[in-house]
Amino acid sequence: MTQQRGKFITFEGIDGAGKSTHIAFVSELIRARGVTLVSSREPGGTPLGEKLRELVLHEKMHLETEALIMFASRREHIAQVIAPALERGQWVISDRFSDASFAYQGGGRGLALSKLDALEQWVHPELQPDLTFLFDVPLEVARARLDATRSLDKFEQEQADFFSATRAEYLRRAAQFPERFRVIDSARSIAAIQAELAQLLDALL
Repeated sequence: MTQQRGKFITFEGIDGAGKSTHIAFVSELIRARGVTLVSSREPGGTPLGEKLRELVLHEKMHLETEALIMFASRREHIAQVIAPALERGQWVISDRFSDASFAYQGGGRGLALSKLDALEQWVHPELQPDLTFLFDVPLEVARARLDATRSLDKFEQEQADFFSATRAEYLRRAAQFPERFRVIDSARSIAAIQAELAQLLDALL
């Protein structure tokens, strides 16, 4: 009997959109249905990816270098974690995936989207998430949510125009791929958001 492929779910949104709050909730909901789940993140997800994460979040570098490192980390993440888990029939949740590169390096930093398209086609031409939750909030809400007690990485330190452009690119991607994106109004209460997430997951399950 052929093993049924697992589902691949990604969480996206600008810093402070609140996505991290809901990853644990969604993970518990899926596991409660008896589904084996792998939870990961980008940049990172593998020992090499975590080293690359430190570089890309804290070191100054050329924009194209930044994009290439992100996709190098992603290639390793897919090869070592995502693809094997899906083939085993496990579900995979990733805190960010390629949509984040389009939003941050493309929208926020202004890298030509054609270059990101080329990298995406090279690194994962046949892999896309089955479902992408985009947590969307007004910029002022997102900024207020960032924890003032910790040091911010270089992306979190960016100014409002950067996040405005990042958010706009996320919404453009959601409009381009409506079959997999679900835009979540993350300015609402946690209870309201989780009720919507549970409904959307029921449809997928």
